[in-house]
Amino acid sequence: MSQKSVIYLKDYTVPAFLVETVDLRFELDATATCVESVLRMRRNPQASPDESLCLFGHDSLELLSLSIDGVDLPSSAWLRQDEVLRLTVQLNETFELRCVTKINPEANTALEGLYLSDGMFCTQCEAEGFRRITFYPDRPDVMAVFTTTLIANKNEYPILLSNGNPVAQGSDETNHWVTWQDPFPKPAYLFALVAGDLSCAEDTFITQSGRAVKLQIYAEAKDLDKLGHAMESLKQSMRWDERVYGREYDLDIYMIVAVDFFNMGAMENKGLNIFNTSCVLAHPRTTTDAAFQRVESVVAHEYFHNWSGNRVTCRDWFQLSLKEGFTVFRDQCFSADMHSAAVRRVEDVTLLRTAQFAEDAGPMSHPVRPESFIEISNFYTLTVYEKGAEIVRMLHTLLGESLFRKGTDLYFDRHDGQAVTTDDFVACMEAVSQRDLTQFKRWYSQAGTPRLDVIDDYDADQGTYSLRFIQSTPPTPGQTEKYPLHIPLNLALFDSNGEVIPLSNGQSSQLLELTNEETTFVVEGLHEQPIPSLLRGFSAPVKLFYPYTEEQLSFLLTYEMDGFSRWDAGQQLAVRLLQARILKGGKVEEELPKTIVAAWKVLLENASDDPAMASLLLTLPTEAYLSEISSVIDVDAIFHARRTVRRQLAQALETQWLTLYNEMGSEERYRPDSSEMARRSLKNTCLSYLMALDSPTYLALAEQQFAESDNMTEQFAALSAVVYSVFTDSAREMLDEFLNQWQHESLVMNQWLALQAADPKAGALSRVKALLEHPVYDSRNPNKLRAVISTFCNQNTVNFHGLDGEGYRFLADKIIELDKQNPQVASRLLTPLTRWKRYDDQRQALMKAQLQRIIESGDLSGDVYEVLSKSMA
Repeated sequence: MSQKSVIYLKDYTVPAFLVETVDLRFELDATATCVESVLRMRRNPQASPDESLCLFGHDSLELLSLSIDGVDLPSSAWLRQDEVLRLTVQLNETFELRCVTKINPEANTALEGLYLSDGMFCTQCEAEGFRRITFYPDRPDVMAVFTTTLIANKNEYPILLSNGNPVAQGSDETNHWVTWQDPFPKPAYLFALVAGDLSCAEDTFITQSGRAVKLQIYAEAKDLDKLGHAMESLKQSMRWDERVYGREYDLDIYMIVAVDFFNMGAMENKGLNIFNTSCVLAHPRTTTDAAFQRVESVVAHEYFHNWSGNRVTCRDWFQLSLKEGFTVFRDQCFSADMHSAAVRRVEDVTLLRTAQFAEDAGPMSHPVRPESFIEISNFYTLTVYEKGAEIVRMLHTLLGESLFRKGTDLYFDRHDGQAVTTDDFVACMEAVSQRDLTQFKRWYSQAGTPRLDVIDDYDADQGTYSLRFIQSTPPTPGQTEKYPLHIPLNLALFDSNGEVIPLSNGQSSQLLELTNEETTFVVEGLHEQPIPSLLRGFSAPVKLFYPYTEEQLSFLLTYEMDGFSRWDAGQQLAVRLLQARILKGGKVEEELPKTIVAAWKVLLENASDDPAMASLLLTLPTEAYLSEISSVIDVDAIFHARRTVRRQLAQALETQWLTLYNEMGSEERYRPDSSEMARRSLKNTCLSYLMALDSPTYLALAEQQFAESDNMTEQFAALSAVVYSVFTDSAREMLDEFLNQWQHESLVMNQWLALQAADPKAGALSRVKALLEHPVYDSRNPNKLRAVISTFCNQNTVNFHGLDGEGYRFLADKIIELDKQNPQVASRLLTPLTRWKRYDDQRQALMKAQLQRIIESGDLSGDVYEVLSKSMA
């Protein structure tokens, strides 16, 4: 194991030294880049005067020289151990530290720090990648003004980019250089550089104060036609942030660069965002609607970070959700404004209830503000991002739109240029609302998903109706004792005619604030027992339990106007049916309940009124969600129950599915707007149901859609429907045709790989191993690794969890191999094995054996060791 110690939030101390300015000089070379850093430093008056200067640097750094105020230091003037370089000489109150290092970007397969992506220099410094570039006091609360000079061969690397604004440039016969200056203090994790042969799409944005900002998006020349959507998304994001938060962009230029080899989705480096190509390139012929929306969302997310993350950053990595949770909330609201707010809310909740709730219930469960870590890269989690966003959303709900905006204004103004904490964020909300949010802050420090049980009672004689709410949170690793949370719960009551009953506030809905273990809410003056709609809009990230009858759920599916609550009613109906089948092994062929068929028929008949929401309402709960809500996950029963019910719904409503499919057709050219995306989504949902009938008629329909589509959304949907069908020969022909058509489009090939890795038919592991040998696969590229290995292990559950244990062995082999190459990716791929306690005894034993094999395989990275040690505890 890498000898990394545990870092605790409780041990935080201020930095002993501060950096005022940083001058960086890079002589770029693929195998021997020379980095000179000049730091103007001063002793921190808030720290102990006896503390020595500690710099951080990865063991791959070659230290060429170190000097203080122009005087070279001998090797006896410092101690280097692991990633720490400690100076042992006496230092003045202020001084200049010059450090020269040599690094090998070509050998940097971890894709942290400075590395090569298909021959292009790029960086990824969050969280601690800067340590692979030079020695530096690398922590978020050390902020400095950076000036960066890049020197490179002008033919090989004609584009030289870094943070801020370009201030000088020049060239000679061989090389050229550009100096960039970022006037805003930032931590080292926001540093970035890019050097390569790139093409650029340009535009201009005029800010609300009248300033002209140059917008540039860089990519390879072949991808220049795929940048228009990202550019428009950027301009929409800038307008939205000005209108909703009053935040204006602050530099003269804003740049995005598309990079194919990237561990993350994108990075908000000040003024120079580096994006995974999958989050910036978009074209109707090569990009699905879902990917178009992802590009829009990620562009917005990284732009919004300019204020919620860059201008105001986090004091330490335990506060990561301060910037990520807040910014996820901001990009969710942006997407809701751009498209359907109800659909976006359902999509966000689906991710939370499926994946984040599972994280809360697993061995890596941690608070939104963690208490300790070995590798911070392991805490870029759904808990920090998605649950963190829900905490901000609850503050928005509790304060209301106006006060929340005043709170964010105060936050940005009070802490501009500072590194702060989640407590500082909440304090601003307290200041503007005059509310005590001390209990609310438990959401940041308490791990686990709260359970909310609801018991109701109607007294016909008194005309009173009461709801009793009981909250509890199960124990999580390291936290056995839990305390009541401050839970906002939005509710409405309906009478038997589907009319909303006015509540005590005179409104159609009411926000309750549950702060005790038990809370009772009473409504008087009722003439009949109402039907409650609880947790409208998913007003808090909790698991709610109320004994709805099937009739009540059908009622809410019909009359409820809140998009989330209506969708949830339909999901609960489907879950009950599926769970009953799962308990019987999944393959039972019982007749569908008439209530389900009737409900789906009504949804189909009214689907054209709101195609986007209809597509969600008509989609059965996923295998992942059914697994998450199971006490013991029966992989085979879940798979077969869902497949059987889907086929039965297709049979019972075949005419309606086909009618709606034809109704959702269009002869118009592709447009990536909300209404057209909704139409295509519903059309493809219908096709997937029709293909479940195993009919040659619908195979021909899918083949026609595949051949005639002018866009990737419909072509790939048709391909998917056939690949997942019984028509294996047709599937192979279509896959080959798709490969021939798109083999030179890397992102499209990622979809092609993932589609086959997720195919649940027998023999999946053999097909996956064959994909790893295919020419379009590249084991160094995280996108390819995720497309094949992650897809198979997370989505093809019926094969990954085969009782022969070969799926587990396959993943363990890849973890052992990848840990030497890219520890971040390796640790994230481990997730399916870490949840071994959720399965039957036989599978538990098989999974534990592979986890143990990984532990015994040799020297492990801190990334992988941390996940393993918590999983086996």
